Amino acid sequence: MQQPAHFLFENARVFTADAAHPFCEAVAVRNNRIVFAGSRADSLSFKEKTTRVIDAGGGTLMPGFIDSHFHMMYGALNLDGMQFEPANNYADLSSILLAYAAEHPDDPWLPGSGLRYNMGPGNSPLTRQHLDALVADRPIYINAFDGHTSWANTLALKMAGIFNGGERRPNSENVLDEHGESTGELREPGAYQPVSDMVPKPDDARKRALLQKALRLTASLGVTSVHNMDGNEKQASIYAAFEDLGQLTCRIYLPYSVSPETPLTAIEKEALALKQTYNGEMLRAGSVKFFIDGVIEGFTGLLVDPYADDPATCGAANYEIEQFNQLVAEADRLGMQIYTHSVGDMGVRRVLDAYQQAQALNGKRDARHRVEHIELIHPADLPRFKQLGVLASMQPLHSPMQVDENDIWPQRVGPERWPFSFAWQTLREAGAMLVFGSDWPVVTQNPLRGIANAVTRQPWVEGMPHQAQSLTETLIAYTRDAAYAEFQEQQKGQIKAGYLADLVLLPKDLFEMPPAEIADLRPTLTMADGRVVYEA
Repeated sequence: MQQPAHFLFENARVFTADAAHPFCEAVAVRNNRIVFAGSRADSLSFKEKTTRVIDAGGGTLMPGFIDSHFHMMYGALNLDGMQFEPANNYADLSSILLAYAAEHPDDPWLPGSGLRYNMGPGNSPLTRQHLDALVADRPIYINAFDGHTSWANTLALKMAGIFNGGERRPNSENVLDEHGESTGELREPGAYQPVSDMVPKPDDARKRALLQKALRLTASLGVTSVHNMDGNEKQASIYAAFEDLGQLTCRIYLPYSVSPETPLTAIEKEALALKQTYNGEMLRAGSVKFFIDGVIEGFTGLLVDPYADDPATCGAANYEIEQFNQLVAEADRLGMQIYTHSVGDMGVRRVLDAYQQAQALNGKRDARHRVEHIELIHPADLPRFKQLGVLASMQPLHSPMQVDENDIWPQRVGPERWPFSFAWQTLREAGAMLVFGSDWPVVTQNPLRGIANAVTRQPWVEGMPHQAQSLTETLIAYTRDAAYAEFQEQQKGQIKAGYLADLVLLPKDLFEMPPAEIADLRPTLTMADGRVVYEA
């Protein structure tokens, strides 16, 4: 006798992401698995008095969103302090900072995050003097939206001992003025860490509270899995504790973070141990994460040719080539999956070179190594993704939707390189598999806004290639292909009998509504591991 379902979804436009059967009418869930996906008539055999029947009202039921580029703990911690995402100019910055200072009169520091570049008066570069004019008697530390640049006022710089510069680490810069004094702009962690290390950190109880807040936000947006882009044993143990308490409402695929200071032996001793320890359905390890370069906004992204607005530099790499290749080859030898942050076209090339060398040394396998971001690519490197089996992990909300004074990215690379900027469709046509994510907290983790950007994007100028994605391609990049990108395509990312019950219900039919309106949708229900973790 067939066992009844615990949940039965009816009256839905079910997008399954299953290539063989892309749509169906009803879905049944028992425990943490999908037990049926098919017609409404056939679903009735799973329905009994104990079954919760959910009327979708004609809305879209689809696999839970898998965010392929995410920073769970870093994002959670950024929920504290000043939030500068709404700031569009210096007046907005001033209002947010002064209001926070007034509301927290006893806080020794004024920390913030989410600020865009050129937020000084008249969209000029922000300086310590601009911050001093707002608050001079308490140290201010603000991290950019992308986490690669920070700004500090004079007091913070002096407290950290870097007012007149300091030790210069690779691909980092404390920007100095003509007097040898810091402007307050600190590019990359090697420059801003002396200040960030002084900012008071939340205790363990506060960290747990912030993580719970982040998980609630994630659930409310329909995200049921994330590929985390930083990690270590300490972070893994926090997630594991949440899992033990039944509080981990989102699956986390955690890497081991590698830096230029990481010894070669740590890949086997620490990264492999992480993979062997954490291999459950909610928390898994098995990958390593590198940063080959920085960001184009801060001139730290590594380019083939010089920056358009600073011909004296092509940016720089975080690693010497030999060291990077050696670390990549060792991780590959040990069977680890590799993610590498690379925004510049030379950065992308060096990553592909390293993956190719590892393949030659260790033999070809189903490695599914990834390049993260690929904001700029040289046309000569387009076919290499397919040739090497490398995945393109990209973020639809990173691309400027138009060229204007509010975004300095396009002017950094110049019009000649615009056709190969955020080249989603160009990469897809070259045979690359694309997976999509947010890079939260760099931008909102809301996948519906990412979907809207992907399907409505227009060329910046006439004659540029069209990079917009179809709705189906975009949804698959957030579901089925994202599951493939973490070796979980037989477990999740599709609505099929036997798959994990990770689902999101949207109030409208995505395929019948104007694409621009997708950004304003909000899920009505999110299910993770067979549990309703959010309901409007």
